[in-house]
Amino acid sequence: MQIITTATAYPPHYFLQEEVVEALKTQWEDGLENAAVLERLHYRTGVAGRYFSRPLEEYPGLDTWGKTNDVWIETAEQLGEQAIDCVLRKAGVDRKQIGALFFVSVTGVSSPSVDARLVNRMRLSPRIKRNPIFGLGCVAGAAGLARAADYVRAYPDQIAVLLSVELCSLTWQRDDFTVANLIATGLFGDGAAAVLVAGDQVKLTGPKILGSACSFYPDTEDVMGWKISEKGFQVVLSPHVPAVVRENLGRDVDAFLAQHGMTRDQVDSWIMHPGGPKVLEAVADALGLNNGELELSWGALQRVGNLSSASVLVVLDEVMTHRRPKPGARSVLAAMGPGFCSEMLLLEW
Repeated sequence: MQIITTATAYPPHYFLQEEVVEALKTQWEDGLENAAVLERLHYRTGVAGRYFSRPLEEYPGLDTWGKTNDVWIETAEQLGEQAIDCVLRKAGVDRKQIGALFFVSVTGVSSPSVDARLVNRMRLSPRIKRNPIFGLGCVAGAAGLARAADYVRAYPDQIAVLLSVELCSLTWQRDDFTVANLIATGLFGDGAAAVLVAGDQVKLTGPKILGSACSFYPDTEDVMGWKISEKGFQVVLSPHVPAVVRENLGRDVDAFLAQHGMTRDQVDSWIMHPGGPKVLEAVADALGLNNGELELSWGALQRVGNLSSASVLVVLDEVMTHRRPKPGARSVLAAMGPGFCSEMLLLEW
């Protein structure tokens, strides 16, 4: 099982955090009692700028869930096609050669699902095995990669593509002035990522996926997720998320590494989901990473914000494209998300 190529795709609209704050202050002037709170929360997210599905001035017009979901479908198809074509072009693989397509998202809904729409739009093989996965949230980038690896382990002559599209700006609730929603509007952005995974019999090379593991934490479903109503997706974001990370991640990583005869000090690099400043600080504490090991995750957060499931794949793309470890080095890729749960993979370069 090998990761052959990765790619990212973003909408054409990029705004600095200052621009987003000013737009929200204008749009929320009738309900936002303390603009200083909005500013303080946004400037503490570690985000310098983000991509958006639409220009900021168009968001007030998206005043129903139906309108925003229509934009989600349209944009998801566009970005999905761009990301998939990019990973195929890098690998020299034809569209018809994809044996399975795994699609993960938690920011919109569609039936037929977006992967089905892409089969038609891109004229992919009519025998492609589609695997739409909804609801895993931030953990889905790692989980989807693990499921794609499982597929090519079972079918070693096959190629699978994982596609993540998250358009978080389309979930904003404009009458919700809770701290959780104010943080979400300052933290999350829009974007897509794709990963091409190949079985051992495919004549392509890349870092090997040595194994994966998942851990579910019982009775933590209120820590993160969505409350879904006639208005759409209302964020559930508990201040206890960092505590859950600190309490569980180190133990789970150690158990996973032990299965492969390793300890943390034998991991050469860490590809971690950039959930936000407090989450990354909790990850560093849980794993004892205090020497810049999470630099790429912090950088991704600053450049594009938290892209939910796509975020850890953005960090992976940065490693694949610009920061490849030396041959034989090993990396842990991990994310956590609603459930609450964790997913992790061990890579060998």
